Amino acid sequence: MTSRNLPKLLLIVVFELLLLAPCQATVFYSKDEALKLAFGDDASVEMVSVFPNDNQLTQIEQQAKTKLDSKLFSFYVGKQQGKVIGYAAIDSHTVRSQSETLLIVLDAAGNLRNVYTLAFHEPPEYQAPARWFTQLLNHAIEQLSFDRDIQAVAGATLSTRAALSSTRKVLSVFQMMIKPVTS
Repeated sequence: MTSRNLPKLLLIVVFELLLLAPCQATVFYSKDEALKLAFGDDASVEMVSVFPNDNQLTQIEQQAKTKLDSKLFSFYVGKQQGKVIGYAAIDSHTVRSQSETLLIVLDAAGNLRNVYTLAFHEPPEYQAPARWFTQLLNHAIEQLSFDRDIQAVAGATLSTRAALSSTRKVLSVFQMMIKPVTS
């Protein structure tokens, strides 16, 4: 197995595990559907994997205000006619005791464009509504905090906290590992 195939294998394993989750689990989008949602039907998509060194990892975690579960992080780069139209990352994390998978989409400049719930394995009443994610748009990473401009959702506090951490993590990894390469 080559190192190029490792991220693909890990992604397949994650999605298979999601399918084996309890009955209350809901999978809203497959990986292919998610990438079409992020970039449209006519975009080409490439996967870029990054491996932060210990110094970068420390900086990412400080900026994101959360720990990274792995030193491997993958972004999908959407292109139309050879031009980058955006980036996306799929992030799975534990909310309370079950997992949630989000698609975090950035525009070509690395600004948060959208966040979609791909799968949610907690009871549905704990899920943050789609409209909640819209308040995250147009905010710098430092502003993505319940202490600043972001409102929590009663009954979905853990879900919104996990989604906020996930979004900050993706933005921080992008700013540290992807943006310097593309600038």
